[in-house]
Amino acid sequence: MEVVRQASKSFRDLIVWQKAHELVLGVYHKTQSFPKEEAYALTSQIRRSSMSVAANIAEGFKKKGPRDKVKFYNIAQGSLSETEYFLLLSQDLKYGDMKELMSKADEVGRILNAYIKTIK
Repeated sequence: MEVVRQASKSFRDLIVWQKAHELVLGVYHKTQSFPKEEAYALTSQIRRSSMSVAANIAEGFKKKGPRDKVKFYNIAQGSLSETEYFLLLSQDLKYGDMKELMSKADEVGRILNAYIKTIK
């Protein structure tokens, strides 16, 4: 699997961003069925943390130096860990089967780690 495209002109060209965006879309879809009392709690938190993963990858793409790029990708890793916890919590609260989203999050994490290694 190609992790980094040499001719990436936009963050949208990055496989890691594409996978992170798929995760966000999946989170939004899954959280539509969460209980209404979670609207300002878990639903909001998991949506924001998953968006932060993709957003920080996008922001890091535009940074010029490797140190700045890695900083934003590390922030994305932190947001991904937060998302993974919220998925686990959602699963434990019986808000639905989160295995597919957990698998997507794991994939994003693996690709993001590989991407960071190519920058360092």
